[in-house]
Amino acid sequence: MLVLEWIGIGVLILLAFVAALFVRRALMARSGTIKLNLRVSTMLDGRGWSPGFGRFVGDELRFYRMFSLAIRPKRRLSRETLVVERRRRPEGQELMSMPTDWIILRCLSHQAPVEIAMAKSTVTGFMSWLEAAPPGAVSSFSSHPLAG
Repeated sequence: MLVLEWIGIGVLILLAFVAALFVRRALMARSGTIKLNLRVSTMLDGRGWSPGFGRFVGDELRFYRMFSLAIRPKRRLSRETLVVERRRRPEGQELMSMPTDWIILRCLSHQAPVEIAMAKSTVTGFMSWLEAAPPGAVSSFSSHPLAG
């Protein structure tokens, strides 16, 4: 009987964790979020993508991991220092972790490369957000032909 009690406690803890994930997502979605993947590791080609969602807060894109209870963002990307270097479609192993119609943007932020993947329709909004920098700000686009 003791084993069944521990199994029941384990199941309740798991259900509480899943419920907390849904509540966190619902609370953050109230202020508007976009679904995106952020590449957190480049050690293996095509791997290292973390699913999550982003929120535009002023001049920042804040990335939150999908399967985390953290209230703080995992990564903050400032519009002032973010430059889109190029765009491409998912290929190889990436096709297993994201839809084929998504676009991967390779960006530079503080001169460090960042890769963000999002739906084609979301890319349009993201690029508009980058363009909407205040007057006198440096352009967020490189001279690369695929950047626009």
